[in-house]
Amino acid sequence: MRAALTWRDKAEQCIYDLAFKPDGTQLIIAAGNRLLVYDTSDGTLIQPLKGHKDTVYCVAYAKDGKRFASGSADKSVIIWTSKLEGILKYTHNDSIQCVSYNPVTHQLASCSSSDFGLWSPEQKSVSKHKSSSKITCCSWTNDGQYLALGMFNGIVSIRNKNGEEKVKIERPGGSLSPVWSICWNPSRDEHNDILAVADWGQRLSFFQLSGKQIGKDRVLNFDPCCVSYFSKGEYILMGGSDKQVSLYTKDGVRLGTVGDQNSWVWTCKVKPDSNYVAIGCQDGTISFYQLIFSTVHGLYKDRYAYRDSMTDVIVQHLITEQKVRIKCRELVKKIAIYKNRLAIQLPEKILIYELYSDDSSDMHYRVKEKIAKKFECNLLVVCSDHIILCQEKRLQCLSFNGVKEREWLMESLIRYIKVIGGPSGREGLLVGLKNGQILKIFVDNLFAIVLLKQSTAVRCLDMSASRNKLAVVDENDTCLVYDIHTKELLFQEPNANSVAWNTQCEDMLCFSGGGYLNIKASNFPVHQQKLQGFVVGYNGSKIFCLHVFSMSAVEVPQSAPMYQYLERKMFKEAYQIACLGVTDTDWKELAMEALEGLEFETAKKAFTRVRDLRYLELISSIEERKKRGESNNELFLADVYAYQGKFHEAAKLYRKSGHESLALDMYTDLRMFDYAKDFLGSGDPKDTKMLITKQADWAKNINEPKAAVEMYISAGEHMKAIEISGDHGWVDMLIDIARKLDKAEREPLSKCAYYFKRLDNHGYAAETYMKIGDLKALVHLHVETQRWEEAFALSEKHPEFKDDVYVPYAQWLAENDRFEEAQKAFHKAGRQSEAVKVLEQLTHNAVVESRFNDAAYYYWMLSMQCLDIAQENEQQKTEMLQKFHHFQHLAELYHVYHSIHRYTEEPFSFHLPETLFNISRFLLHSLTKETPLGISKVNTLFALAKQSKALGAYKLARHAYDKLQGLQIPARFQKSIELGSLTIRSKPFHDSEELVPLCYRCSTNNPLLNNLGNVCVNCRQPFVFSASSYEVLHLVEFYLEEGITDEEAVALIDLEAPRLNKREDKWQEMASDGAQTLRFDDNTDIIEEEDPFTAKLSFEQGGSEFVPVIVNRAVLRSMSRRDVLIKRWPKPLQWQYFRSLLPDASITMCPTCFQMFHSEDYELLVLQHNCCPYCRRRIDESNQ
Repeated sequence: MRAALTWRDKAEQCIYDLAFKPDGTQLIIAAGNRLLVYDTSDGTLIQPLKGHKDTVYCVAYAKDGKRFASGSADKSVIIWTSKLEGILKYTHNDSIQCVSYNPVTHQLASCSSSDFGLWSPEQKSVSKHKSSSKITCCSWTNDGQYLALGMFNGIVSIRNKNGEEKVKIERPGGSLSPVWSICWNPSRDEHNDILAVADWGQRLSFFQLSGKQIGKDRVLNFDPCCVSYFSKGEYILMGGSDKQVSLYTKDGVRLGTVGDQNSWVWTCKVKPDSNYVAIGCQDGTISFYQLIFSTVHGLYKDRYAYRDSMTDVIVQHLITEQKVRIKCRELVKKIAIYKNRLAIQLPEKILIYELYSDDSSDMHYRVKEKIAKKFECNLLVVCSDHIILCQEKRLQCLSFNGVKEREWLMESLIRYIKVIGGPSGREGLLVGLKNGQILKIFVDNLFAIVLLKQSTAVRCLDMSASRNKLAVVDENDTCLVYDIHTKELLFQEPNANSVAWNTQCEDMLCFSGGGYLNIKASNFPVHQQKLQGFVVGYNGSKIFCLHVFSMSAVEVPQSAPMYQYLERKMFKEAYQIACLGVTDTDWKELAMEALEGLEFETAKKAFTRVRDLRYLELISSIEERKKRGESNNELFLADVYAYQGKFHEAAKLYRKSGHESLALDMYTDLRMFDYAKDFLGSGDPKDTKMLITKQADWAKNINEPKAAVEMYISAGEHMKAIEISGDHGWVDMLIDIARKLDKAEREPLSKCAYYFKRLDNHGYAAETYMKIGDLKALVHLHVETQRWEEAFALSEKHPEFKDDVYVPYAQWLAENDRFEEAQKAFHKAGRQSEAVKVLEQLTHNAVVESRFNDAAYYYWMLSMQCLDIAQENEQQKTEMLQKFHHFQHLAELYHVYHSIHRYTEEPFSFHLPETLFNISRFLLHSLTKETPLGISKVNTLFALAKQSKALGAYKLARHAYDKLQGLQIPARFQKSIELGSLTIRSKPFHDSEELVPLCYRCSTNNPLLNNLGNVCVNCRQPFVFSASSYEVLHLVEFYLEEGITDEEAVALIDLEAPRLNKREDKWQEMASDGAQTLRFDDNTDIIEEEDPFTAKLSFEQGGSEFVPVIVNRAVLRSMSRRDVLIKRWPKPLQWQYFRSLLPDASITMCPTCFQMFHSEDYELLVLQHNCCPYCRRRIDESNQ
């Protein structure tokens, strides 16, 4: 460290204090009763400030730079603005000794001999506090919370912002050690606030805010008048009675003198954030110095040691960036480092350190030796067992014990010295002299070897790794490279300030100068890049560069020299350079160049480095082919070009080497079809077609389907074109293709039709099927699209498709809940079992849903279905006929129960009481065995009981109520039935005569409830009921004698043979809407006569067996066509014949279901429903 005087001025009075403006531009000096304001840059006096009437003792500037304050022996404090205008003045009772601004709140503390005051711009008044002793100095902490006061009686008082004392520090000497200057360390890095205290007991001491002393007192040997810190707190300045300003570390270690003066130094301060120091003396001298801190450092390979804070040594590992700090607690003068050794020269001794281990990354040093002697030297070098001191022309070699072993005297001043390695204890040194001589000295040899002599002085030296070449930087900034053996100058380069050889590559060196880094390989031109500082080492791709005080390892890619080798096709040398460190891009470039130069070994290494498997596979395959005897380098190069994307060059080489097909494959694989076509020219059309197909495949793969379709069509690949068009729903494209295709091309046309169908273009699909004549597919199309009309029309023309139409039609109807139509369609299609299945399901659903009239209708239809099956299928005839009778019976039961259900479930009755009475009786008579699903005996008995009571059949009503008692009755009927059961007891125990049914065969009155069922108790003749009112009709069934066929019987009845006792005809037959009607004419006279049929009605009394009425031809002949009703059942059933015994009532029979009705009832029901109430045959239908 040295101090350079920047400027000096002389005032007439003693300078007691000075202060810098925070930005460092102005210096305020207290000189006599004036303030002098100087420009710090050149020392010109800007302006003297007058305001005080007596000597100004102190001055302080606020941290924000807006104002400063001065205190004087005239007991006043003046506040000045930064524009040098006084704005405020206040006084104390004694002379002002010191002033200080709070760094945070800008509160001003002003201290006098007897008190101190605190003033802030917001306050009008100054709060003052008494002091027990004269206050000589004061200082605020960094955070502005506490104010330290130094007193004449040797006490330091620490106060808070309100002036209350918090800590009191007493110096050992008491009033013999007046505290003359104090200052808080401004560093923000310290954990605690540290107060430096200088007293006239000639001590410097440090304290924490708590009052605890840090370390021991430092003896000064002079009376300190001022102490101040550098801006960051790293150094302390102190001046006083020794007439000089000394620089100390923050721990109080003296480092050196800043400037000797002729009188006491009363004040010294550091310019903010700089190394400039201002000094004020007793004799009025004002000095302004610049402190220059020289770099003390040493480097060996990747270890760099340098001085820090003047007393510490930091060793930095340039590769791992590890750092270790060695605290010496004295001024470090010189540093030398070599392998595992570190030498540090202190003012009175030299310390030798060694590494704990041989590990290259170990950073732990320990003291090996101490040489307790004071040495003066310009340069210091350390070896394994020696230290070398350089004193101008003299070199001395000392052992670690401090014993001088050897000495060399040079012809000229030594300018540069460097250890260049060697065995332990016999290292070689490279020495450069001012006269241009370069020597090699071995530490164990007295004789120096002159390597060469040049005309200019040496500034920097380095020897190449193999010791064959020497690089020198001379005083003219020229870098000269010599061959050591021949002494020949190989080349020289201008603008160099330092030079270093690459430790890993013989032919590479770098030198710095003029803000540039220059890298030179072999004899190639220099490569330049920007770099500030000095080059001190070059290892692989790392260049160690010293800039101002910091050493850094700069990663420099060796790209430039590598490319220089590549240009000359020197691939192996380029690879060696690349190994030192180049970017990935450079590795790729090297790999490519080597590959194109067919230098496969280098290329393989380079591609392995960048992990490019593709090219490694290519090289591997080429090497394999070479092993197999292939030697066509043009073909290999073509493959390389193809891999690199130089396709046209590759194609040319393929053609040249006679492998056109490879070029074609390359172009098609790359989808460069236009180039492929150009390459083909007017070649084989087969190849062209193949090319178009490939192009189309590619277009399809890259989602260019439109282009693909057009290409497929032009290549004749219709199926692929159709598939793409269909998948994308391009109907127009499909239409074009379908219309262009010949009808013989069935497969593509069928595919077109399939896509039309899928895309809901059924018209085009139909047109296509017609084109290829595929009628079955057309039928299926109509069925799938539910175009039933077209389907039916087609099936009529081609009956073989009947099943294909009607079965799906029936299924469709069933799916759409049109079951009855579905059933008919199944029937029509000849699918009887399906028809029956549908009906059974419908019937079951109707019963479950209590739609009993529907159930009756479906059972009737089922029975007719069974009859159809019995007609067609001889094997199932018996079974089907049984089913027919069973279903007919069920149909009748559900038809009847519908009325009872409506009566019990609905609020209003739709039938006359007599009808309900008859229906209930009919149902009870019919339910002799088991009760079908859905039919309720309770409902039936309940209806019968209510109607019997209403019509006067009390006995029957009582019987019905009694029966109900034994059944489970729903809650809603409970009350009604219980009430009915009670009230019926009040009625007479007999039935009304009018209600008793009569048998028309034997004229017997039958009971209202008959154990035998719906037959006469006497003659067992079954009753015939009206299907609406369920009254017994005046009809008797008769059977034909054996041998008489139905046709003959009808013919005989139709003969209308004249009878012996002729009577006038009273019956008139009418036919309307397919129904037979017999009407009695009241106007005819009744003439008693014998009727052969009446004679046949007689039977044997008392027989339990039923004897049917059987008639012969004579009786048939005697019958009138008007008296007979015939149920003309289809085969295999027999026709049924009924004879009307009462000519006074007209009876109508439905020709479909053969149910009998009173004509008036039938006509009324037909008007209501427009169909037969039983089988729902529409009246407008003809009887088929």
